[in-house]
Amino acid sequence: MRNLTLLTDFYELTMMQAYHHHQAATGHKQVAVFDMFYRENPCGNGYAVAAGLAQVIDYVNQLSFDKQDIEYLRSTGTFGEAFLDYLANFKFSGNICAVPEGTVVFPGEPLLQVVAPLMEAQLIETAILNIINHQSLIATKSARVCWAAKGDPVLEFGLRRAQGPDAGVYGARAAMIGGCAATSNVLAGQMFGVPVRGTHAHSWIMSFDTELEAFEYYADLYPQACILLVDTYNTLTSGVPNAIKVFKRMQEKGITLKNYGIRLDSGDLAYLSKQARKMLDEAGFPDAFISASNDLDEYLISELKNQGAKISLWGVGTHLITSKEYPAFGGVYKLAAISTDGGAWQYKIKLSEDPVKVTNPGVKKIFRLYDAKSGKMKADLIALADEELDNTKDLTIFDPIAIWKRMTLAAGEFTVRELMQPVFTNGKCVYPQLTVSQICEYAAKERDSLWEEHKRLVRPHMMPVDLSQKLYDLKQNMISSLRGS
Repeated sequence: MRNLTLLTDFYELTMMQAYHHHQAATGHKQVAVFDMFYRENPCGNGYAVAAGLAQVIDYVNQLSFDKQDIEYLRSTGTFGEAFLDYLANFKFSGNICAVPEGTVVFPGEPLLQVVAPLMEAQLIETAILNIINHQSLIATKSARVCWAAKGDPVLEFGLRRAQGPDAGVYGARAAMIGGCAATSNVLAGQMFGVPVRGTHAHSWIMSFDTELEAFEYYADLYPQACILLVDTYNTLTSGVPNAIKVFKRMQEKGITLKNYGIRLDSGDLAYLSKQARKMLDEAGFPDAFISASNDLDEYLISELKNQGAKISLWGVGTHLITSKEYPAFGGVYKLAAISTDGGAWQYKIKLSEDPVKVTNPGVKKIFRLYDAKSGKMKADLIALADEELDNTKDLTIFDPIAIWKRMTLAAGEFTVRELMQPVFTNGKCVYPQLTVSQICEYAAKERDSLWEEHKRLVRPHMMPVDLSQKLYDLKQNMISSLRGS
């Protein structure tokens, strides 16, 4: 991975220089706590899927300003030599903790927390938001699409429509974490060790004199992965009949047909798939699968399933890789506490006329509460770092905005898991290096722990994300104090 040190907003550097000047003038060293979180689930979903942590780790590990970086910053005329000397020797020395990639997450809770010298914590804001916002968005979109497919494999086919190479590569990775079975992106396959799939385009058919000749040549070359695109000329009068001829000839040659079928890329997919299924079954190929592409998204897949479409493999491109109807995740990075010269934490809070934009102060952790019998999620509880939960006692939690909404979990009937894990300690990465397949396995278990009501595409039930009493009281006291009441 290339060095992304200058992948930051200019104002991060101007603030860093101001902090540097203030520290030199006062002699005070400040350590800050920043939370990265989001306020609204993308796509109207009932949850999001956290992704991008591996790239954040690579980014932080490589943070350093080389001579070219320093010379470029000098050329802007904005930065003094003392600050540039500081940057020339820069190395991240702080702590980062985060929820693991693939974790199901909800609005308001920290996906990542930075505890570091203020200048260091400020610098990494933009890159963290860029990486986690994009990959969490695509992972969440992928989870929606895969849920709509009801267990059918979904292939990510969006590289040619992604907003640039990085979005295509890391979007493919995120799509796998969200539940896709494979990607068409060969570079993503190489980089992340994920399955790659693909067949042929209409141009392959058109390059031959006849459709049948194109099918036969392709089948001879790929007898164990023979998926034929049948809609170049006429799906039902040409494409499917020619595919059947090829399948029969393969049998006559003694080839055991495996992983074979047809692909539909245009037309009424419900009608065509039903007719094609009937034709394939009558010809003796009931195990030939029917795949479909053609501008699919979760809503269309869901409708096609409801209409009885005989499609068992879905190739989803533009709508998935771009999250077309919801193009931004909206994560933010907010200051929650500051300590000066190793002293006690001074808690910080941002106020707003909009209650959802009032931040949660302090150094925090997230407890996930599960139903002890089913293993399904019941709620998340954001608490202060020094708090613990005891599931041998009743626990009453409440909505921090609509405080009359309360739920009591009986002793012994719930289990507790702490979500955030150490990633960097004193500038050193302590997080295990996981393969994408390991992350995908974990992510699938995370999604399985949701109730079906939370997975609905339209108006899903919202998971309670509450504050501990101690954190709630701290927040209310700070609001009252800052409001002068």
